[in-house]
Amino acid sequence: MNLTKPHPIHPQNTQLTAESKTNLSASTPWVDVAIVGAGAAGLMAAYFAAREGATTLALDGASRLGAKILISGGGRCNVTHERVRAEDFNGSNRNLVSKVLRSFGVHDAIAFFRDLGVELKREETGKLFPVTDRAATVLDALVGAVGRAGAEIRTASRVVSVAPIGEGFAVETVTGSLRARRIVLSTGGLSIPKSGSDGAGYAMAQALGQSVTPTLPALVPLLLESGHWLTALSGVSCDATLELRDARGRVRQRVQGSMLLTHFGLSGPAVLDMSRHWIAASSGGEAAIVANFVPGEDFESVEAWIVAEAKAGPRRTLLNLVRSRLSDRLADGLLREGASVAPDTALGRLARDDRRRVVHALTALPLPIAGNRGYAFAEVTAGGVPLDEVDVTTMESKRCRGLFLCGEILDVDGRIGGFNFQWAWASGRVAGSAAGKI
Repeated sequence: MNLTKPHPIHPQNTQLTAESKTNLSASTPWVDVAIVGAGAAGLMAAYFAAREGATTLALDGASRLGAKILISGGGRCNVTHERVRAEDFNGSNRNLVSKVLRSFGVHDAIAFFRDLGVELKREETGKLFPVTDRAATVLDALVGAVGRAGAEIRTASRVVSVAPIGEGFAVETVTGSLRARRIVLSTGGLSIPKSGSDGAGYAMAQALGQSVTPTLPALVPLLLESGHWLTALSGVSCDATLELRDARGRVRQRVQGSMLLTHFGLSGPAVLDMSRHWIAASSGGEAAIVANFVPGEDFESVEAWIVAEAKAGPRRTLLNLVRSRLSDRLADGLLREGASVAPDTALGRLARDDRRRVVHALTALPLPIAGNRGYAFAEVTAGGVPLDEVDVTTMESKRCRGLFLCGEILDVDGRIGGFNFQWAWASGRVAGSAAGKI
């Protein structure tokens, strides 16, 4: 199935019978709530469903839980951000995203983890990490809390199918069958497939009547054209403003932050945040990214700066001036390769056309993007089940009673910095609490 091109679901195909699609018998066990996928959102859903008194079973195909939690934030787990707004997210209607976020905000997340024994600390960027600087601290606390709440977690129990039956759902796993009165789909998307995210949840959602918007990698490094001179500066990091421009040169998206030059192209927070916008735009037509290496400045202000410095010190070299703002390697590369001007040119001898090429390289350098590193290196998936198909006060499907959805399977993706975890905590909490009560 091509998950990037959702196919229509026919109502007769969703009413699967136990006899035709499952191995149910009178002895097949029942649970109140089955959680399909025990990642960040799934663990939250399991905890809150069990807290409501529901018999709760969380099923996960991995033999070890929490791969994405453990690798996030460089192994430290960026739990959330000091300020999370609907504007930090893409995909579905932001008014609906806001309603979910308000139900379990940043302060709620901080208090929740504190109650589990996980204290968080704020870094200069506003990101919140556990004081231990260990992602395992977060995962262990969540898993322990789920167990104490009375929920069961089964690993190496990949769910093969979920089908409606009279009183609920038949669930087939690689280890056997069970029945559940309610289902929470929290399978994640397609990002980092080695963690177990293979997109199977989309097929389950479609089989239960949901639609799936086209998916694409998000928060993913971008590739430059082979042999581009910036790749020779691998390891250089700088602050930059990136602009996504359409074929007419109109700015469609602007991101400011740190950018890392690599042997394959570009990475770092600004690039990762821009990536989903470039991928979406390039699939629909021509799109280009230009970089301003002096954020807050524009062509006119930078040109005026160079002219003033030339008057004050005409013997000063161009490289000496530019490296007062940029690293030596980047300054040299932008002058030599980006502007085709000799770095040792004296400011007093800098021709007008050369000066303007230097200013252009500093404030609007075209970045010839050749592609992206794909789902294997994407931190999140853009696209999924539209949020308007869900009652955001409960996260229950409007199309399939008893089905709840949370986390990355939904068409909601946030920028880098803990925002996607906050979405997981909030949506998982709402889905689990509602599923556990019904």
